[in-house]
Amino acid sequence: MADQKNPAEPRVEEKKRKTSVGEFFNQVKAETRKIVWPTREETVRTAIFVFIFMLILSLFFLAVDSAFGAIVRTAIGLLQ
Repeated sequence: MADQKNPAEPRVEEKKRKTSVGEFFNQVKAETRKIVWPTREETVRTAIFVFIFMLILSLFFLAVDSAFGAIVRTAIGLLQ
């Protein structure tokens, strides 16, 4: 019985070894090689999409703001 570990006891994690500076920079270079940059076509397509979406949202919020403004002006007019 004494050999079995109690599941309620927290596990003691083994200490992780520290990464040396040289190993760190080697890992950074390896990760940097994995970066895939978008093509010019993908960048232009995304920029156009963002611009169109911005226009749609700005028109939506203009309509909502105008509606709330009209409601508030009407409510103020009724109180006077």
